[in-house]
Amino acid sequence: MRDRANTKRIPTVVTFLDMKARPDIVPPPLPSGKIAILRTAAPPIHFYRYLYDTIGRAHYWVDRKKLSDGELSALLQDPNLFLYVLYVDGCPAGMAEFDFRPMPTGQLAYFGLVPDYIGRGLGHYFLFQSVLLAWDRPINKLKVNTCTLDHPRALPLYQRAGFIPYAREERYVFLP
Repeated sequence: MRDRANTKRIPTVVTFLDMKARPDIVPPPLPSGKIAILRTAAPPIHFYRYLYDTIGRAHYWVDRKKLSDGELSALLQDPNLFLYVLYVDGCPAGMAEFDFRPMPTGQLAYFGLVPDYIGRGLGHYFLFQSVLLAWDRPINKLKVNTCTLDHPRALPLYQRAGFIPYAREERYVFLP
């Protein structure tokens, strides 16, 4: 384990949310452009790391960066981990990663857009469609958490998609 005395400590407040049924809300409109959401089966490490770093850099996503290539490869090969990639005009524009290992509960582990695609009306559409895909699995609850280091519109977006907050907790992110 790393010596935390030599790391930068960033405070954050984590909000935990869940939904206990498939959302019954009006779907958002299809954004303009050629839009596709594809599930990637066992994506290459370099592609996953590109998405994770590009999307998460501004929000201090660090957990998957701590994994070796072997550890990350094993995780991405797990048949209960689903990675959906949003493509806009042929380019990767976002990711939604679901962890179904604690069935019958699903966890939206990571969700976000590549910075070039933020502000184009894609987030709500992609989240809504991703949540519907998650509910195609035999789950009885879908969970997500967000924190004050995420995009300022993340929490309202999750609530708009049907997630309900149930807890908050103060934490720290440790950077090397």
